[in-house]
Amino acid sequence: MPRGRTATVLVQRYQQGSTHRAPDELAVEEPLEIRLDEHLVGTTMRTPGHDFELAVGLCHGDGLLAGAPVCGVRYCATGSALDTEYNVVTVDTGGRAPVPAPRLAMTSASCGLCGNQTINELCDRLEPIEDAAPAPLDVLASMPDRVTAEQGLFARTGAVHAAAAFADDGTIVVLREDVGRHNAVDKVVGRMLLDGRMPAGHMGLFVSGRASFEMVQKAWAAGFSSLVAVSAPSSLAVDTARRAGITLAGFARGGGLNLYTERG
Repeated sequence: MPRGRTATVLVQRYQQGSTHRAPDELAVEEPLEIRLDEHLVGTTMRTPGHDFELAVGLCHGDGLLAGAPVCGVRYCATGSALDTEYNVVTVDTGGRAPVPAPRLAMTSASCGLCGNQTINELCDRLEPIEDAAPAPLDVLASMPDRVTAEQGLFARTGAVHAAAAFADDGTIVVLREDVGRHNAVDKVVGRMLLDGRMPAGHMGLFVSGRASFEMVQKAWAAGFSSLVAVSAPSSLAVDTARRAGITLAGFARGGGLNLYTERG
């Protein structure tokens, strides 16, 4: 089985003028090589766990599946999972998906578009979300507290982001954590796709960081009607959300939020 998502180290802890040695729990970060039908897609830095969901979600969000169904997902394509330390995942469509153009550089924990397609290519394949009925504003504003209460890995390490799909009453449907914001979203989307719950319909997507263009694009590709972020959106994120027909909320904290798009 894949290794745990945390590692313990000894640190020198300084408090009130004195130091002492104490254990500290850290979030694990390791590379994951993703393949589609044996073809290299790229390598991303991630927190081990829910790796199949991450690989499927990334392939879906980048449009690499092109509508092809996922037949299976497995560790490694050339040997045993143990030999590659559970750091290679292959998504199988039986050859029905187009051969992907590999990413030109490793994706860091903070950026999911490095070496990827242009912004226009990512958006032009998507249609505006029709008949979206986003959750009430009080529900959107409540999502940070709802998600924080379920963030077990963050509570232990303080070093991971969260993404969550939620229903219009605020019920959390899927929640995932990762050192990478984009990875957490891909894990949520991958789980929903594997469960046959795509497009996301009238569900919303919560992200624990800022609302970048990439977060909006992934929400759009998955069909979410709203995106709620703890921090600010970028100008491109706002423009993209308006184009997509997504309700975009930022600075969701303390029971309030900023609304950056018109609600349908």
